[in-house]
Amino acid sequence: MQSMMRMLAWALVPLAVQAAPARAEAPADRIVIEPHTVTLPTGETLSYEIGTLYVPENRSKPTSRRIGIGFARIRAPQPTGAPPVFWLPGGPGLSVLGAFTDTDEASRSRLRSWLTFGAVGDLVVVEQRGYTRRGEMLEETADAVPLDRPASVRADALAMQALARRAVAHNPDKDLSGYTIEAFATDVDDLRRALGYDKVSLFGGSFGSQWALAVIRFHPEGVARAVLSSVEPLNDGFDMPSHVFAALQRIAYDADRDPGLAPWLPEGGLMGAIQALHRRFAAGPVRATVNDDHGRPQTVVLGAEDLQLALLSHTDDAAHWPAFILSLYHGHYDDWARETIDDRRAGPVKLIGPLVDSSLGATPDRDYLLRTDPAVGLIGSWNYEANFASATDWPTPDMGDAVRRPIVTPVPIVFVHGDWDTSTPVENTLGLLPYFPNGHAILVHRAGHDGTFYQLRKNPAAKQAIYDFLRTGATAALPTDVALTVPRFDVPGFPPPLAGTPR
Repeated sequence: MQSMMRMLAWALVPLAVQAAPARAEAPADRIVIEPHTVTLPTGETLSYEIGTLYVPENRSKPTSRRIGIGFARIRAPQPTGAPPVFWLPGGPGLSVLGAFTDTDEASRSRLRSWLTFGAVGDLVVVEQRGYTRRGEMLEETADAVPLDRPASVRADALAMQALARRAVAHNPDKDLSGYTIEAFATDVDDLRRALGYDKVSLFGGSFGSQWALAVIRFHPEGVARAVLSSVEPLNDGFDMPSHVFAALQRIAYDADRDPGLAPWLPEGGLMGAIQALHRRFAAGPVRATVNDDHGRPQTVVLGAEDLQLALLSHTDDAAHWPAFILSLYHGHYDDWARETIDDRRAGPVKLIGPLVDSSLGATPDRDYLLRTDPAVGLIGSWNYEANFASATDWPTPDMGDAVRRPIVTPVPIVFVHGDWDTSTPVENTLGLLPYFPNGHAILVHRAGHDGTFYQLRKNPAAKQAIYDFLRTGATAALPTDVALTVPRFDVPGFPPPLAGTPR
């Protein structure tokens, strides 16, 4: 998931509906649904429902307080007989119900994508406990990181421990131990029952995929099928460094062959530039001074562990990542310095992320592989060290290896995964697929950390096959691999060095 530094760097009358009978350990859930309409850019009017599901904050405690979880439902224009699709957002901490009211392009794009599910059946969008517009949005302010010294994983871990203790102290009225992945999964199953559905299909990416896998683990009887992208298994919340670095190598392979980048490439290409940067910063940190928005100079000290973080900067935009790395190689640090200064500012942290991550942790064998991975020297242990160090400071209980380890599961599932994904590497899907005998993987060459339909945007037949799978379970038309074209790589914003110029 994320280190501390990365987390600092995402009026109608309600209609009460009777919920299904609750489990013995908790009183009956309560659900409130409000009908709404929105005018689409096309001029059409869309009817939808916004609702709140009230559930125990901690289901293991009979006297637990109730919290609200927001959801929305767009009913299919015509009955299809297919299970409804439950769309689970990523993050953790991605609130999406603003898509119905916000006018920014991201919200409008999200709403347009939701409308396409009408050909499958009803669509239900579920927000996350602890970060929902229809309930609570749990946050704590993280301290600023000093600018006059290099960043370090050790300092990041200490900051995460302090954040955990502060979050607990500032929320005495809340039971933060209730924010486990099992609780997230049971929220989905409770909503399924409250809305009267026998079975549902799950659709999600990144944390949404991990959330869906938890629903399948704890409540398989309610799941018809699933489509998951940028997959994050329950034991893979912390990425294997060598798998992440392999994604960087795949990007570099194409970038090294781009004629536009050739004048800036050193011998050995991008990987050679990264090795040279490591040698440079092993000799000592550098000081970079840039002007802030008011024209005032600010200086930041950048060290070897800052470089580890920087290597993963801009990987969500693979077309720009090579230019960023080459800028560092040629000693142009200004953009990196500005980004680092911004990342080191104090800011809000969404609590459900570390609460879930610390509860899941990793099995002992994966912990060993993470710590001894040969790529730790290149990209560091930023991805997991702070969470491991602070696990006992967060109140969520450890879920145990029986939950983390994959088990053979008959639920039909389609995985869609890009091999340029540096947030949830494609090896996650490759390792999980054998446990799903009714599973199918679509590997997308040159796709990054994106949702299913964005990864398949250049392949209408593959997109249609996904819709058909969700509607009928048919798999015959699903491809096994898709390749995106090589992107047009950005070039550095400075002239290339003269041939023979020392670097």
